[in-house]
Amino acid sequence: MIHDLASKASVFRGLHQRDGAFVIPNPWDAGTARILAALGFAALATSSAGLAFSLGRRDTERAITRDEMLANAAAIADATDLPVSADLENGFGDEPEIVAETIRLSARTGIVGASIEDATGDRELPIYDFPLAVERICAAVEASRSLPFPFCLTARAENFQFDRPNLDDTIRRLQAFAEAGADVLYAPALPSLEAIALVCASVSKPVNVVMGLEGAWHSVDALAEVGVKRISLGAALSRAALGAFLRAAQEIKEHGTFHFLADTAPFSEVSNYMRASADRPG
Repeated sequence: MIHDLASKASVFRGLHQRDGAFVIPNPWDAGTARILAALGFAALATSSAGLAFSLGRRDTERAITRDEMLANAAAIADATDLPVSADLENGFGDEPEIVAETIRLSARTGIVGASIEDATGDRELPIYDFPLAVERICAAVEASRSLPFPFCLTARAENFQFDRPNLDDTIRRLQAFAEAGADVLYAPALPSLEAIALVCASVSKPVNVVMGLEGAWHSVDALAEVGVKRISLGAALSRAALGAFLRAAQEIKEHGTFHFLADTAPFSEVSNYMRASADRPG
């Protein structure tokens, strides 16, 4: 198990070191993980929002428990041979010690990386004060480096997700997270390609950018050109699937027709994706 994790971790780190940018899509269960693996993606990441929707919950802070998040990460990691990074939200607690424990627990699921954000879950004070935010990442780094394989820690600065459009403070936080030892840096919802370029130019570690939030959508080539190394999708694939589901259900209910069937994936194709991944060697 440890040898396998070490191999996956090495592959995952290598993706961040090669030229260009790579896409790390976000499945929300084992089945979607198998499809993405069969399509040839090199790594996967979990989605807290995708998981929440699959459980019939709104995507709000603390909608998912730590045990639920870790169980989902384990199912996705077990579904393919690809390296998997987990969305661990804010580590499921304010205290650095809780964040460290979450990292240690996550490593038992078969994942080789995870993200920790600086959002509190408190609407009155949505972002941790700078010193505590850095201390929490320091604790996560220390925990990740205690593991018997090279765990890849992503540190997230959430200002723009919570109506705090302060690019200077976002960069300050990312720089401090890098200094604390984070392996990858991530600031969701940056407002423009120019802002993304400035973030990439201002930090010394690989930068993850998410596509699928409100605002402009940029191509892989355009993001790579300004220095982005990794592109995630958050809940975008989950929402795409739910969009197709909604359109099909509305057609049936409102029109009594079934034209949506022309766009469904053939049963045999879906089954083959599952079998191809489920029957992998080892």
